[in-house]
Amino acid sequence: MSGGIINIIPKLPTAVDEYTPEQRRIIDAGIAEGTEDFRKGRSDGPFSANEAVNFLKSQMRRPPAKQ
Repeated sequence: MSGGIINIIPKLPTAVDEYTPEQRRIIDAGIAEGTEDFRKGRSDGPFSANEAVNFLKSQMRRPPAKQ
């Protein structure tokens, strides 16, 4: 309370609140595995922004040609 005004501020959820302990273990294991792959050179990239955009454009489906 401040100057006769009551402010109610909600407690925002944290990432810890979002997952069960089992889900967190699975996520952490995946991150660790990915990190190890990256250290051993088993990864794609890094890519520049232009390379990423060009790749995404190449993957877009084009509408069929009108007959």
